[in-house]
Amino acid sequence: MLTKKDLTSAIITGLTTGLIAWRVLMFLGTDTIYGFSTVWLIALVPIAWILGVKLGYVLGRWMAFFNQFGKFVAVGFTNAAVDFGILNLLIGYSGMESGLYYSVFKSISFIVAVMHSYVWNKYWVFDAASSSGGRSELFKFLSVNVVAIVFNVGIASFVVNYVTPIGGLDAKVWANIGAVVGSACAIFLTFVGARLFVFKKSEVVSSK
Repeated sequence: MLTKKDLTSAIITGLTTGLIAWRVLMFLGTDTIYGFSTVWLIALVPIAWILGVKLGYVLGRWMAFFNQFGKFVAVGFTNAAVDFGILNLLIGYSGMESGLYYSVFKSISFIVAVMHSYVWNKYWVFDAASSSGGRSELFKFLSVNVVAIVFNVGIASFVVNYVTPIGGLDAKVWANIGAVVGSACAIFLTFVGARLFVFKKSEVVSSK
């Protein structure tokens, strides 16, 4: 069941994602998508997040883990937006979009996204606000994400530095494609780790 907490969280994360996505696309020189201004992402993404969380609950009637997975995916895409936003901010200010600098920038952006992820996963996705895990819980979450960052940064860096851009794509665009590939590989790993290792004892029981 979609709760007030779910609705509020979906709107906040959706607005964050839409705003960052709009600014990143502007930075990449994309003002429109299929003739529509990218500014509409600020309004459309929150709606998509609400529907995605609702779909998770619908699927959860058959497989319980979907109750959390729908929210996890919403948070995951928001984290990706934070990741890409910081990455492009660093690229924009430095003018460096490949090589060692790219790997450093990608590491910084991913670490910030991980901390953002911990807060949303603990207090919304796995509803573990009352857990007493403390530093141990945070350490476990960071441990899962250390493995994830190896996959994320490693795969993204490989795509950007060793794979020839398809169709002669601009270097900045290709840098973001590398980030997408890296994030896609990491999202499933982090969900399994968070559910089975970090917030293992937490269940979605909130009706707020």
